[in-house]
Amino acid sequence: MSGSDWNKDMTWPLEASLSSDSLEFSDEAEQLDATEELEIDLLLEAIYRVRGYDFRKYLRSSLRRRIRNRMTLEKLPTVSALQEKLLHEEGYMEKLLEDFSIKVTEMFRDPPFFLAFRENVVPELRKLKELRIWHAGCATGEEVYSMAILLQEEGLLERTTLYATDMSAEAIALAKEGRFPLKRMQAYTRNYLQAGGTQEFSAYYSTDHTHAYFHPVMKRHMMFAQHNLATDGSFNEFHVILCRNVLIYFDAKLQARVHGVLSDSLSHGGFLALGSKESFLSPQKSDFADYLPEDRIFRKSGSAKA
Repeated sequence: MSGSDWNKDMTWPLEASLSSDSLEFSDEAEQLDATEELEIDLLLEAIYRVRGYDFRKYLRSSLRRRIRNRMTLEKLPTVSALQEKLLHEEGYMEKLLEDFSIKVTEMFRDPPFFLAFRENVVPELRKLKELRIWHAGCATGEEVYSMAILLQEEGLLERTTLYATDMSAEAIALAKEGRFPLKRMQAYTRNYLQAGGTQEFSAYYSTDHTHAYFHPVMKRHMMFAQHNLATDGSFNEFHVILCRNVLIYFDAKLQARVHGVLSDSLSHGGFLALGSKESFLSPQKSDFADYLPEDRIFRKSGSAKA
């Protein structure tokens, strides 16, 4: 056998073996992924049937990260093991629901939005005798208190009721307190000034050595309640709805459902504010004009009613 023949004869089986091993590894990985997806489907179905919280149309990538994080913390080998604890261990359902709740927020988050709202939406709101504003998916309330401060400075807070809802009972409880870590106040102050704030930001709260406490006068105009955008419907008619950085966690079908709820809840001529990375591609888009599209502020067709 020549050297060239040896190389050809010996190399081919080696390459074939490597290719076969790669295929087997790929098939095994795909099988594991498929199994995990099935387990996640069953977990979300269990949550819906037991508690009525519907995460089945949430973006799977976001939920998968939260599920895997909980599995790591609990040292659980499979999603099925997590479901076992969910169904049979008292209090575990609440723990996982809090994992699924999105609480990434800050006061005057995205300052250019609040500046645009102050300069372009507030003049329209002055025409109304009373105002109802809904913060849908309010998390721990930073945006609600930001809006209250803005309206106070614009002379509109006394005629306004701020409705703040979230699916998380824990988040709502924290929002009601109006208590935020003192270490965040410097960043919040910077946001406030960039958002067109006209006073000393520190005038709106008192402090101890760990927290800032916003004055009760702000909370007099706020109503907090649990509400799940995935399953619940409209509960009032509003002149402004803020649902910012919430829809990015939903798939297209659930986004369309939520757009319907928001449209049904908004008065003619009312304003809808979405997050900077959120689109509005559902059938309800035809009901709205691009009022300030760069700031993701839309206006429903027709005249607003008090």
